[in-house]
Amino acid sequence: MTQQIDENALFDMGYGMYIVAAELDGKPNGQIVTAAIQTTAKPPCIVACIHKDNLTHDYIAKSGRFTLSVLEQDTPMIFIGTFGFKSGRDGDKFTQAGFKTGVTGCPIVTDHALSVIEATLMQQVDVGTHTMFVGEVVAAEVLRQGTPLTYAHYRQVKKGKTAKNAPTFHAPAG
Repeated sequence: MTQQIDENALFDMGYGMYIVAAELDGKPNGQIVTAAIQTTAKPPCIVACIHKDNLTHDYIAKSGRFTLSVLEQDTPMIFIGTFGFKSGRDGDKFTQAGFKTGVTGCPIVTDHALSVIEATLMQQVDVGTHTMFVGEVVAAEVLRQGTPLTYAHYRQVKKGKTAKNAPTFHAPAG
């Protein structure tokens, strides 16, 4: 039996917007993600879902560590564009952002971040076009108070678009 899937129904799911970053051979890279969650409390673990074509995917898979920065609602669109619509293969995104190096050696984006989390890789789960990276939290810090940026706010208020490698991307009909 064939079921019709209204892909807009998936936009009603709650998503945050984050920057996931990693480092490999002294080179930082990071990208915007909407598919990230806390999965357990003891030990604290998080999951970040990354498209297999993205440079950040390769960095995490090879280094076994990553960071996650929770973006604030007022994050400027130009900043989101740097990490969401540009490839680290074409230039160093970190020249456009404030960051620090964490205990894992990975870059932690601090510009427009409310909180930051560092994790070491526990498991990789292949989910087709993406990999779910499960990481155990090894450090976390609240940088400032504020309202986290949600994907709904980004789309509805900021009128943001979806990058082609995002889990929520839907190719235009036609």
